[in-house]
Amino acid sequence: MITLEWLYVLVGLMFAAFALLNALDRSNAKRFGNAAFWGLMAVSLLAGSYIGNLANGLLVLGLAGLAGFGALGRGSPPTTSDAEREASSARLGNRLFLPALIIPLTALIGTLAYNYTPLGASGIFQPKRETYILLGLGALLAVGVIFVWLKPPASAPLQEGRRLMDSIGWAAVLPQMLAALGVVFASAGVGTVIGSTASAIIPAGNIFLTVLVFALGMAMFTVIMGNAFAAFPVMAAAIGVPLLIQRYGGDPAVIGAIGMLAGFCGTLLTPMAANFNLVPAALLELKDRNGVIKAQVATALPLLAVNIALIYLLAFR
Repeated sequence: MITLEWLYVLVGLMFAAFALLNALDRSNAKRFGNAAFWGLMAVSLLAGSYIGNLANGLLVLGLAGLAGFGALGRGSPPTTSDAEREASSARLGNRLFLPALIIPLTALIGTLAYNYTPLGASGIFQPKRETYILLGLGALLAVGVIFVWLKPPASAPLQEGRRLMDSIGWAAVLPQMLAALGVVFASAGVGTVIGSTASAIIPAGNIFLTVLVFALGMAMFTVIMGNAFAAFPVMAAAIGVPLLIQRYGGDPAVIGAIGMLAGFCGTLLTPMAANFNLVPAALLELKDRNGVIKAQVATALPLLAVNIALIYLLAFR
């Protein structure tokens, strides 16, 4: 049986390769900082299930220390030049996106086939983890297609991957960190405190006001923590489950799915979502580092209002 651990090993080996390539890159003055950072990521993925909570916690502190003290820097991997990329883009056009489409198509078609055909009876994939595993298989398939089609050097995927990860830096792991923070908040009882306060303030039986507080809370906590996945455990424990679902009988699927969309509206509004809002500004060399956020305000606020209305209208029919 192919399990999620296989995917962790695959990604861990990728980060280990990034660490090694960075260590060998003499053109980068911060090569050892990069190597240590991606090396710790590799250890987390390859051995995180075996080294215990304390070691994993120390590993996270190591990542934060390397990022916080400016130990990371962009290298100059031996990849194609800007002129070569422009020439390739002009020659191939939109066909360049075909390998990228293979990844979601593999995950979608594979998941449907596994769940609605006799293929699912084979038990080849870990239960309830098929989509994640197929996503990884789709990435491998896309790389294989690229090799057959474009015939790049053997090291191209790792060198280009390193170039991209070095450009993004510590922000690449921010979503995982913030999602873990949400679980910590939920375990610490933050959701219970918020739920008690909300119950005391919101008039009994007022479903719309409860929905409003839930959706706004999702957006606001996302603004604070930078990730809707971090906000969801808190707001679900505070309002989503005890009030909207258990007290008022709301549809859990609607409340969960659209509640996450309300949180994503907060993602559009915060620099804490660095990988979404600050990294693109840096890569595009925008003069205003908050330019992406400012451009998204006019989308985020109306969309949040629509999500509030959808929860109220669809979850309590």
